[in-house]
Amino acid sequence: MSTLTLWQHPFRPFDTDRWVRDVFGPATADDWKPGPASGFRPAAEITKDGDDAVVRLELPGIDVDKDVTVELDGGRLVVHGERHDAHAETEAGANRTLREVRYGAFRRSFAIPAHVTGDAVSASYDAGVLTVRVAGVYAGSQPQRIAITK
Repeated sequence: MSTLTLWQHPFRPFDTDRWVRDVFGPATADDWKPGPASGFRPAAEITKDGDDAVVRLELPGIDVDKDVTVELDGGRLVVHGERHDAHAETEAGANRTLREVRYGAFRRSFAIPAHVTGDAVSASYDAGVLTVRVAGVYAGSQPQRIAITK
């Protein structure tokens, strides 16, 4: 899948980001908005494994059975959920000395080719990492040379 985009995000000049945009399409406005003040944005990694794309999201301390949803929505792979602060309820009056762990809702969205169906997507969770495999994303995506006639 190739996308012609004239606009580039000014804060992401790295070649890896360009490759991700070329493969997964341009970002939606939701992808560039900062999350809610209480929420967080899990780190993502996208790799190519043969004809498959593998998306890994760091989600330690989350109950993926209850709090994470992976779905296809309008040509996009969407992972959303929430990390709950279990200590907030038990330590309502306690002051924290240091708080670097972010809690709240999150949403990550990645464009996928139109030919991908829900049957091609599988997800697993191990050691705090959610791995979503999208089979066949790169199948037939090799560039074809077009002859120029005079």
